[in-house]
Amino acid sequence: MIGIYLSGTGNTKHCIERLVKLLDQSAKTIPLENRNIISEIKNNDTIILGYPTQFSNAPVMVRDFIKLNDIWGNKRVLCVTTMGAFSGDGAGCTARILKKKGAIILGGLQIHMPDSVCDSKMLKKSIEENRKIIFEADKKIEKAALDIQNGKYPQEGISFFSHIIGLFGQRLWFYNKTSHYSDKLKINDSCIGCGLCSQICPMNNITIENNKAVAGNMCTMCYRCISHCPQKAITLIGKAVQEQCQYDKYIK
Repeated sequence: MIGIYLSGTGNTKHCIERLVKLLDQSAKTIPLENRNIISEIKNNDTIILGYPTQFSNAPVMVRDFIKLNDIWGNKRVLCVTTMGAFSGDGAGCTARILKKKGAIILGGLQIHMPDSVCDSKMLKKSIEENRKIIFEADKKIEKAALDIQNGKYPQEGISFFSHIIGLFGQRLWFYNKTSHYSDKLKINDSCIGCGLCSQICPMNNITIENNKAVAGNMCTMCYRCISHCPQKAITLIGKAVQEQCQYDKYIK
C-alpha cells in the first residue's frame, strides 16, 4: 500500500497520511510531484489517492497524471477527496478515469476540511470552527479505516447519482475553470523575489525573473503558493489574500 496526494494547504496531506497509517503503519505517503512517484506506484498494488476538490472536479494535475501514465492496470485504488463545502462526485472524477486505465476502484471517501481558497471571503471560519471541522474529519477517517480493515470500503462520490449531483451542482457551471490549467495566477508588486513560491509549486509554474516571481500558464489551482507567500503577494480567483489557509495553524 502507498498513499499519494496533491495538497496545497496541507489538508489532503494530513488526511492521506492519517488514513494510510491507520491502515498500515509501514506504508509510505508521498506527494504527487515526488520524482519517484511512478516507481513507487508500480511497486504497490493498493493506492490511496488524495486531492482537493475544485468546483466538483479533480485538479487538472491529478487528472493528467492518471491519463498520461500507463501504470494503473489492476492497481486497487481508493479515491479520497477533501472539500471546503461541496463535492458531489469529487472522488468519482478520478475513479472514472482510473477505470478506463485498467484500475480496480475500491471506493471513494470525501472529507470536509477547512476551506483553502485564500483569496475569497466565502466559507471563512474561525480557528476554533476549523479545529472542530478537523476533529470531525479525523473521526470520519478513523471510522473509514476501521470499516476498510473489516473489508468494507466507503463508496462516497462514485455512484451515478453522485455523478449527476456533481455535474449539475457545480461542474457544468464552472467548466472553464476546471477544464484546463489556469493562466490567471497574479503576483503583485509586494513580491520580494524570495523564491519560496517557485520552490514549492508542484507544477513548476512559477519562475524568478529580475528578483520577482513570474507565473506561467500551468497553474493547477492548488493554492500552495498563495497560502505560503510571506508577502501575501499572490492571488488567483480574488483580488486580495483574505486568509492564508494552512492546516498546521489550526492544530497549534
